[in-house]
Amino acid sequence: MSVHGESKPLTVPSLRAMKGTPQVWLTAYTTPMAKLLDPHCDVLLVGDSLGMVVYGLPTTLAVTLDMMIAHGAAVVRGAQRAVVVVDMPFGSYQQSPQQAFANAARVLAETGAQAVKLEGGVEMAETIRFLTARGIPVCGHVGLMPQSVNVAGGFRATGRTHDEAAKVTADAAAVAAAGAFSIVLEGTLEPVAAAISAQLEIPTIGIGASAACDGQVLVIDDVLGTFNDFTPRFVKRYAALGVEISRAAGAYAADVRARRFPGVEHTFRKAKA
Repeated sequence: MSVHGESKPLTVPSLRAMKGTPQVWLTAYTTPMAKLLDPHCDVLLVGDSLGMVVYGLPTTLAVTLDMMIAHGAAVVRGAQRAVVVVDMPFGSYQQSPQQAFANAARVLAETGAQAVKLEGGVEMAETIRFLTARGIPVCGHVGLMPQSVNVAGGFRATGRTHDEAAKVTADAAAVAAAGAFSIVLEGTLEPVAAAISAQLEIPTIGIGASAACDGQVLVIDDVLGTFNDFTPRFVKRYAALGVEISRAAGAYAADVRARRFPGVEHTFRKAKA
């Protein structure tokens, strides 16, 4: 039984119907982590954030489709209840709706995930409509869009001016109208995100946005305290596992160097006759 009191797997339509009900999203990149998070989550998001937290890249821009597929398949193997959503990486969907369909179809076919997520608002509405009309569920993503970091001039919150607020509001409306089943609002000024959540008929998932969103998502490494390169304002750490991992590795290293490990109990010895 899950912590939600049910073991029945969630679906994209059931997520869409959860408008107004808090949804729990976390990123996952491996099978063991997916197994640990699955009982507690409605969605496991295989985010292109893996480029930074798993591969040590400076941004998400160098993440490839093959990387997303490999990690997506790993997460699906560990998920029983949660819906698995896989990010479409930079360059895999922007060229045309046809390119987006070919790559999104490959993601779903090769991973077993139920949906894809892509960044972009008004300019991506045609692509989202093209995908959803052909059987590919899409989660949108507007506001702060990491794949557009070079255009934006860095990672910065949006909605601070009237024009910014109008743009992110229009982007969210366009994505919803195009057929997305939900939409991530990232790095969006709280009142703007709250207003968007109230206006849209589809669930909104906040990250650095508003508690009024229909759900929240965080990068699991930020939650667990294993990724310490940068801590965004909107992150709440629920553990400090990075410190514990370093302590354990240090204790192991000390035992090996002092020849305290392996001990007799850790070795195979000849059986008595």
